[in-house]
Amino acid sequence: MRSGRRIALDVGKARIGVAMSDFHSIVSTPQPFIKRDETSSISTAIDLIQSHEAIEVYVGLPLNLKSNFTESTNDCLAFAKELQGLLSIDVRMVDERFTTTLASESLRAAGKNSIGQRAFIDSAAAAVILDIALEHEKATGLAAGIRVMDFGNEV
Repeated sequence: MRSGRRIALDVGKARIGVAMSDFHSIVSTPQPFIKRDETSSISTAIDLIQSHEAIEVYVGLPLNLKSNFTESTNDCLAFAKELQGLLSIDVRMVDERFTTTLASESLRAAGKNSIGQRAFIDSAAAAVILDIALEHEKATGLAAGIRVMDFGNEV
């Protein structure tokens, strides 16, 4: 497995959940979310990615249960493509179906009720996305997901 920090983003309409791995990609840790807005969320994400010298960024790809694109999918892809245009490292899309459910179950097991989860759920979901990506790379030796630049003009 390659050494270097990875960052995962769970892009939503109001918030962007953030998770980060350690340098050896053993542990993924939820980070404070980024407030989503039209002017600063991209630059905040870029600053975070560059300041931690990430070698890869994973963005959750929100597909519906039939694997079809939705409005959220297109919004997320547009964000990821804009991010990729400003970075020299790969931005990769990873299927995020059920990550929020898994994150919610984990938070509930840790004693957080649904009201207490609101501030943490997006970044906990990003940590699940990152865990999936890291496990894939450990098992296969290949980076998880699809490079955002390999998507067509779906957006």
